[in-house]
Amino acid sequence: MSGDLGAGKTRLVKGFARGLGFRGRVHSPTFALVNVYSGGRLTIFHLDLYRLETREQILAAGLEEYLNPRGVALIEWAERLENENGKIETGGRLMRVKFEITSETERRISYEDSGA
Repeated sequence: MSGDLGAGKTRLVKGFARGLGFRGRVHSPTFALVNVYSGGRLTIFHLDLYRLETREQILAAGLEEYLNPRGVALIEWAERLENENGKIETGGRLMRVKFEITSETERRISYEDSGA
């Protein structure tokens, strides 16, 4: 997921978790980097890369294991994972969701599914 602060990325994760049957509290992992939500149909690995500026910092932080988890990885600020060719390399399916703030109460959300 990509988009400015306050655009709705964590809100989407809350809805996604609820849809998978997770009933606990979902919050942004900005300082923890990763929150794991289990107890639903799939385990969710919620990553927030806001504090990490480059792909190298992300990999040095040991977050690579979450890019192909046993479950679903929902990644805020995912564009920071792009390699020099603008690609995000994962071992699984990649879906991009972009949030644009159009007004205080409205968002434009675009979605791209790479298939696989």
